[in-house]
Formats: sequence, C-alpha cells, structure tokens
Amino acid sequence: MNNSTHIDILGAGLAGSLLGLLLAQQDYRVKVYEKRSDPRMQMVGEGRSINLALSHRGWAALNQAGIADVVQEIAIPMRGRMIHSEKGGTLLQPYSIKDENIYSVSRSALNNILISQAEKKGAKFYFEHSCEEIQLEENSFVVKHASDTNTLRSDLLIGADGAFSALRSHLQRTARFNYSQYYIEHAYKELTIPPTAAGDFAMEPNALHIWPRGGFMLIALPNLDKSFTCTLFYPYEGAQSFANLQTPEHLQSFFKEYFPDALALMPKLAEEFFTNPTSDLITVSCFPWTYNGKQVLLGDAAHAIVPFYGQGMNAAFEDCRILTDMLVEQEEKIADIIYRFQQNRKPDADAIAELALQNFVEMRDLVTDKAFVERKKVEKELYRRFPDNWEPLYNMVTFSHRPYSEALQQGILQDSIMKEVMKKYENAEQLNNKDYESIIALLKQRQP
Repeated sequence: MNNSTHIDILGAGLAGSLLGLLLAQQDYRVKVYEKRSDPRMQMVGEGRSINLALSHRGWAALNQAGIADVVQEIAIPMRGRMIHSEKGGTLLQPYSIKDENIYSVSRSALNNILISQAEKKGAKFYFEHSCEEIQLEENSFVVKHASDTNTLRSDLLIGADGAFSALRSHLQRTARFNYSQYYIEHAYKELTIPPTAAGDFAMEPNALHIWPRGGFMLIALPNLDKSFTCTLFYPYEGAQSFANLQTPEHLQSFFKEYFPDALALMPKLAEEFFTNPTSDLITVSCFPWTYNGKQVLLGDAAHAIVPFYGQGMNAAFEDCRILTDMLVEQEEKIADIIYRFQQNRKPDADAIAELALQNFVEMRDLVTDKAFVERKKVEKELYRRFPDNWEPLYNMVTFSHRPYSEALQQGILQDSIMKEVMKKYENAEQLNNKDYESIIALLKQRQP
C-alpha cells in the first residue's frame, strides 16, 4: 500500500486523532471527520475534561508517533494510590517496586496536541461534519456540514467515533452481528479541589488519590494548574445514591461523613455538584468489527470499558499502534489485514473490559482491607525475588505490552495460588525464603 490509499476516520477524539497522525506519517491520504466543533477553539474548561491515566501502552503509541516528549510536558507522574481513610489519614500504595509511574493528563489538552500534530503531518480534519449514512457494500458514506451533504468513498473507513459510533450502528444492521452494552449501577460526577491560597497543590501531587468507601468512592488526579480533578463514583439509585443527594444540606452532610478531608478543600462543592452533569458508565462489546474488510471499528467504538483500570485510552492507543503496524508492514490486501486485526485484538478487548470491572471492586472495597493489603505485600515480594516468574496483574496490565488476554489468564492462575497461600498466613512477615520458593514451584507446576 502507498500514499494513493484513501483512509477516512470517523471521530477526532483521542483515538481518531492519534490514528490520523500515525497513518499520515506513513504517507497515507487521511481525512478525519468530526461532528463536534474544533476542540482547540473552545474556552478552557469546556467539553469533556475528565483526567486520564496514561501508562505504558499509551506511551508506546505516542513514542511511535514521535510526540511523547510533547505530551510529557502536560503529564504529571503518579507513583501510587494515596488511600484516604474516613478519619482523614493517608497511606501511599506504590504501583510498582521498579518506580514505574502512571501519568495524569488532561483529555482536552492531549486531544488538542494530537489534532495539531496530525495536521502537521498532512492529515485533514473536517469539524462539524456528521456522518449521516454509510453504504457498507460500496464503502461510501454521507457527511453533512451545515446544510450541505456529500457522498464520499473510502479505501478504508475507520470508526473511531466512540461508544455510540455511527459506523457501529450501521454494522449492527447486518446479519450475525453480535452486540451488547452494559451500564453499571454507578454514575460519576466531576468536582474540583482548587490550588491553595498560596498557589500550591492542596495534596500530594504525585499520586492518584482514592477515598474508598465500600460500594462507592471518590478519586482525584492532579492538574498542571495545581488543582485536582475529582470524580465521585456513586450509585444512581438506592439508600446511598445520587438520587438522595438533592439539597446542599444533604450533600454537605454526606461529604462530612465520608470525605471530611476532601470537603475541607472543596469550597465550591455544592455549586459544582448541582451544575455538573451526572454521567453514565458503559461497557460495549461487539463483533465483528468489520462488514467486508473495507471498514473497521477500534477504541471505544469497538470496546468501550469502564475507567477503573485506567486503560480505556491506553487500549485505544494500542489499537491504533497495532493497526498502523499491520497496514505498514504486511504485504496483504487491506481486507485481509482488517480481518486479522479484529481476530487478534478481540480477545484482548474482552479481557480488559472484564479487568476494568473487577478493578472497580478492588479500588472501592479492597484497598483498605487488611488481608488484601498483606496479600499485595507478598505478591510484590514475589516479584522482587522472582521477576521472571511472578509479575503482579496490575503490572502486567499497566507497565507492559503483554496482551490483555494473557495478563487476565495469568492473573487468574496467580489469584488461585494466592488464595491458597494466604489461608496459611495473617501477614507477609510470616513468610520465609522457602515459602516464597514453594509458591514459585507451585506456579511452575500449574503453568499451562
């Protein structure tokens, strides 16, 4: 394939913009269509502002795009979870014994960088252009801008247009297309901890702050302006739910009981709470990701997940990197590449969706559980002693390129072993050298 290949991308969000950059670098003729206005023209604070956790898989794609150094300027390292107790105490749980970090980045700032960098490489962006219709057999699509409509044809049409993808909605009308969506009972609302009067961070900036409260939680990620973006994950309905937080008095009482140290740092809590939207959390699964090899879904359009592993963006960026590599390196027809891409990537998409749901339980319920904390100490010691044999699941997912599906299966095996081990011990200090060696021997015995 060469630069005569026309590739059209629906969606100029994070995945679509990065993919446009990666493909334009390889001299493909890339056009990106976005129904919303150019985000670079928005005022600061408009649009979706939720922070994102950028980790190894995302950095790999940004390195390949040649812009990791640019993104580094807007990224704040977070070296662990800072757990906040109901009494106001804190405890840092490092992510890795190797001093590996995840990074807090602004969605809007990152999106703006990706669009601008893609344009520099020759990708064309068309904002306020909505996709109205797609003819899958012909691989043509109709875009509307103001009162004008145009029918366009593509060599490869890519749906990077999010959880409510226009391309996927057309694929859903085809025979034998499998689709499911699942909303968890929780929603989320964004809030803010501003800088101190002296202009400093009000809390430790190099950590992801979590207030786990069993069934719900508050988290906070640092921003470059020394503020924190907080997100409350709370059920929609029930005795403890958004439905019961209807007045400033109820809200104040709720935060005073469960998040007192955060409340002291949130002077505009009521104003933000009753102004900012309450948003849903959805998991999307579908297959196939193409109809005839002339189009393909990726990112949230193919596999939207809940945010609790911090892998939604990273998984989408990995999609972009893998697909670009396949298009560039393989001497195959586009259709053959697309079929192979979806077959290879679908198991990993399913795995990270499952892992993300599991990690919600860990973040909100388990991180303060004594037995869980002791178990994590044992796993970290296993990793320190036997790094070639034992790697914690979080590390496999967050700090490696290991396929998500492999990480999930290895995590299941290690979990079964650790459940057996921790029945014998109350704390990590009770294990000796022979104990650790016997755990590794058991792992090798059960390894497929």
